[in-house]
Amino acid sequence: MSMFQIFNVSGSAVSAQSQRLNVVASNLANADTVAGPDGEAYKARQVVFQTALMGAANDIGSAGVKVSAISEDQTPGRRVHDPKHPKADAEGYVTYSNVNSVEEMVNMISASRSYQNNIEVMSTAKNLLLKTLQMGQS
Repeated sequence: MSMFQIFNVSGSAVSAQSQRLNVVASNLANADTVAGPDGEAYKARQVVFQTALMGAANDIGSAGVKVSAISEDQTPGRRVHDPKHPKADAEGYVTYSNVNSVEEMVNMISASRSYQNNIEVMSTAKNLLLKTLQMGQS
């Protein structure tokens, strides 16, 4: 693997983690929402990663990461008995989204750290390449 492929691999990971952070932000923004006009509450979304081959087909490539899908959690939403709420059903229950805020905060921290680590990998690779060029000039 050449030093330049490191940027492809880490770049793919940064892109994937960026999408993960966007999904987490969307989940957190909808954590306390109630069922909409269609009667369905917001469902938490999760990012599914997949290994992706990087590089040319005739060259020995390296593996990166890509987002293969964004899936919805089918767990039923939280139901709260509040007959006076305007969105209450016939039984007096209000259905909230199934987003677990604590779980989403853990996801956010994990994605943020992965993002930062991959930026650090690219920065280190850049510094190594610059040092190599400087050695060649001497």
